[in-house]
Amino acid sequence: MVLITPQIETDDNSPYGGVLRVSFPEDSSCDSFDVPLHPSEEMLRTWQSFDVALWGSSIDSYVCEAVPLSSGPSKLPSAILSSYFEKPVHLVFKGRRPRDCAPTAAFPELKATAVYQDGYPFLVLSEESMNVLEDELRNQVGKQGVDERWRTDRLMIERFRPNIVFKGAGPFAEDMWEEIAIESGPVLDAPGILIVSKCTRCLLPNVSPDTGVRDKAVPYKVLMKVRTGVDPANKMKPCVGCNGVPLGEGVIRLGDKVVIRRMVGSAGSDADTNSS
Repeated sequence: MVLITPQIETDDNSPYGGVLRVSFPEDSSCDSFDVPLHPSEEMLRTWQSFDVALWGSSIDSYVCEAVPLSSGPSKLPSAILSSYFEKPVHLVFKGRRPRDCAPTAAFPELKATAVYQDGYPFLVLSEESMNVLEDELRNQVGKQGVDERWRTDRLMIERFRPNIVFKGAGPFAEDMWEEIAIESGPVLDAPGILIVSKCTRCLLPNVSPDTGVRDKAVPYKVLMKVRTGVDPANKMKPCVGCNGVPLGEGVIRLGDKVVIRRMVGSAGSDADTNSS
């Protein structure tokens, strides 16, 4: 699945704001397809709908249909994906029914919603944090099953699936943030983002986003050594990155500035850092 490439193509002149373009490896023989980025209510009424189960929640979903082609009828995205995975699957779009996020130790009364994310809408991670983890990985080569190739291979940040990546605040600075904002140019009143918890890690980052092959040790064994015990609520689990929930709506762009509005245990802060 990591070899599938999704790409958002926005279009202000489109009735659905653009498309989500899904492409496959060249040797898969699967055709790329586009689905509406923001399907209209009228469009959704024509799509098949049902509930899906995710982490104990029942979520209303619509089976996505491809953007109509001028050359004739197009194949359903679910059929293309089923062919790729060699088993029946559906590509679905989240309906309007809210899916609540779980409260955290820092925010026991948290009121927030997510779509299909594991738990929370945002995952915040710094480039400096990744540099430290990569340095520690080099130190572990030859130990605990860490292969020699990791003396030179990069530990790619994509393994950790963040959607807000920044630099300029130092390694693991995100661990100490309680509220940030992403400000773009003259926009200085961007809605805040609460940093609600550290992100506990499983074995999924061991899977290479380039090859789909799972490493027997990296990065999980390294994380267990250097990132276990950093979260009092999950002392036995390694953590990398932090979960966030937005306090309003906005647009995040490459190169925007991250503003630290409140540190853990403090009344407030207005420190700046660069995002990437």
